Amino acid sequence: QVQLVESGGGLVQPGGSLRLSCAASGSIGRLYLMGWYRQAPGNQRELVATITGGGTTNYADSVKGRFTISRDNAKITVYLQMNSLKPEDTAVYYCNLRNVISRNDYWGQGTQVTVSS
Repeated sequence: QVQLVESGGGLVQPGGSLRLSCAASGSIGRLYLMGWYRQAPGNQRELVATITGGGTTNYADSVKGRFTISRDNAKITVYLQMNSLKPEDTAVYYCNLRNVISRNDYWGQGTQVTVSS
């Protein structure tokens, strides 16, 4: 079993910054993709960013240039640095880990990010 524990959400003013963290533990395997997704009320869950074990990143167009995803393979932890936050970034952010071989998906419990003045 795989556990993902997120932290770092909260309330921030427009233009502000937040950093999310997600630590994984359990039977993860050697090859896995990590990423962040978000879901706003009334919307489907959408991709924010992903990162491979080698550091290749992929971003949603809406966050390019503002968000940065990174990971620490030794700690099995993924981070999301969010700058220049906008009200439309308000959502529950979910950490994801995908085992590349089995293609099993694991999800964190979600952390609320609210951007409001």
